[in-house]
Amino acid sequence: MKLGVTIFPTDTAISPVRIAREAEDRGFESLWFAEHSHIPVRRATPRGGVAGAGPLPEKYRRTLDSFVALAAASSVTSRIKLATGICLVAQRDPIWLAKEVASLDTLSGGRVLFGIGYGWNKEEMAQHGIAYRDRRRILREKILAMKSLWIDDVASFDGEFVHLEPSWSWPKPVQRPHPPIILGGDAGPRTRADIVEFCDGWMPLGGRHPIVERIAQLRSEAEAAGRDPAEIEISVYGAAADPASLAELAAAGVERAIFNLPSEHADTVLPLLDEQARLLDQIS
Repeated sequence: MKLGVTIFPTDTAISPVRIAREAEDRGFESLWFAEHSHIPVRRATPRGGVAGAGPLPEKYRRTLDSFVALAAASSVTSRIKLATGICLVAQRDPIWLAKEVASLDTLSGGRVLFGIGYGWNKEEMAQHGIAYRDRRRILREKILAMKSLWIDDVASFDGEFVHLEPSWSWPKPVQRPHPPIILGGDAGPRTRADIVEFCDGWMPLGGRHPIVERIAQLRSEAEAAGRDPAEIEISVYGAAADPASLAELAAAGVERAIFNLPSEHADTVLPLLDEQARLLDQIS
């Protein structure tokens, strides 16, 4: 099983450059950066969209731009995968986003994992002109348009929300046809349909989503759609960092576990990173 770590990169925490070096030096496979564009002061949506969730931690309002942070991490590393965990695609311009992903993949030598999600914060989305009920369809169209920008010499797309007239856009990603697209969240029927149609992986939250049941459903629906289930890689975001839990995930077909790190200074983060790194030897 591949092991990665995730953190909210902020202006008050360990720097993206430092955590990238430290994670690569310890042998982690991937580094994942969360993102939020901003957090409106007026909040009606509970944390994570889960009723009864506690107050929103300060790190949510202090996140660095994920692609700027990953580019900085890329400049001081050579092996570790650089991942968005997750990118709020519906809130971003797809033409610029396609170029950012392709540029990062080019500059890093093909090390990008493109983790995406629908998003949960209704107030944040509204400031981007996104209706919460439309976010899934918007994400789908933006990803399909981005695929054309990555793959086709003359890209185009015409949908309900996204319209791209025939256009040129380079660079193309180093990874062909494009970096792996990994959709986060619970894989209900609509999400499973999206994963089967245009994604390369699924990334549920550890301890929240019914992983084993959903893997079986996802594989069945992939086969029904004529797609090889083995093409869809399963990662768990926020996995428990203990051997027994990892063994259970591996037995269920999970191929990557991603451990949480706090958005704190190095003297807090690095000892925890050392504890997590001990599992690398135990699962090898």
